[in-house]
Amino acid sequence: MRLVTLVAEGRARPGVRRGDRIVDLSKAAPALPDSWPAIFAAGAMADVARAAETAGEDATVPAKAARLEVPIPHPPKILAIGLNYRSHAEESGMAIPDYPIVFPRWPTSLVADGEALVCPAASHNFDFEAELLVVIGTGGRHIAKDKALDHVAGYSVFNDGSLRDYQFKSTQWAMGKNFDASGAWGPDIVTADELPPGAAGLRIQTRLNGETLQDSDTGDMIFDVASLIATLSEVMTLEPGDIIPTGTPPGVGFARKPPVWMKPGDVCEVEIEKIGVLRNPVVAERVA
Repeated sequence: MRLVTLVAEGRARPGVRRGDRIVDLSKAAPALPDSWPAIFAAGAMADVARAAETAGEDATVPAKAARLEVPIPHPPKILAIGLNYRSHAEESGMAIPDYPIVFPRWPTSLVADGEALVCPAASHNFDFEAELLVVIGTGGRHIAKDKALDHVAGYSVFNDGSLRDYQFKSTQWAMGKNFDASGAWGPDIVTADELPPGAAGLRIQTRLNGETLQDSDTGDMIFDVASLIATLSEVMTLEPGDIIPTGTPPGVGFARKPPVWMKPGDVCEVEIEKIGVLRNPVVAERVA
């Protein structure tokens, strides 16, 4: 299934993409919880599948006309992973990590598919990063690696937009990763049963104004999805709806000579095989 969050009548609602239409679960199955984290926590995905299959036309909207939010507007945690492709670490001039590099993002830093990424007034070193995003469906602590993929609800597409000068002002990267509207994810969460285990071996690309700048596959990650879940859960309880962007492949803008930055007027697309395309225009920040 392809899970989305649509905005209708002023509020966000879980939905399921069905062909060229989206099933509004608030109409097709009003007894279900009203957010994906709550649906995951309730173990109600079988009910979602039945509702999506049997929903009448009056419980659907045309996909082209639907306004979509990020699939989970307020995830409990956003646990981003850095330097998780060997060749990206090498192009960055950084040591290959022997333990995952983890940094937080917050919801105000992220926009949905089709919404504008904002190049801030404070910096023009605005870089793109194509990433596979993992959505936790079943929470837990001390999750064994061989059981970790059982905790995944699905996968999505992420653009970890980064203001590089701010990222490297200190040893902590969070400031460069959390400018308002600097990153994006969506449009869909593709459930894990529709993809290879751990979403491994899927082609991942970034196109800026139609030019392909990143082109790799998810099998090149240093720490695979199962390893990341096991490692994170050693430290903290993972919760339904947590999201984990898993790092970017080589080809980012700051490693190029000369550097390539996103700028107002650009369009950035991130595509992952079998998951979809995340497309965002870039605009300048308006400062009063």
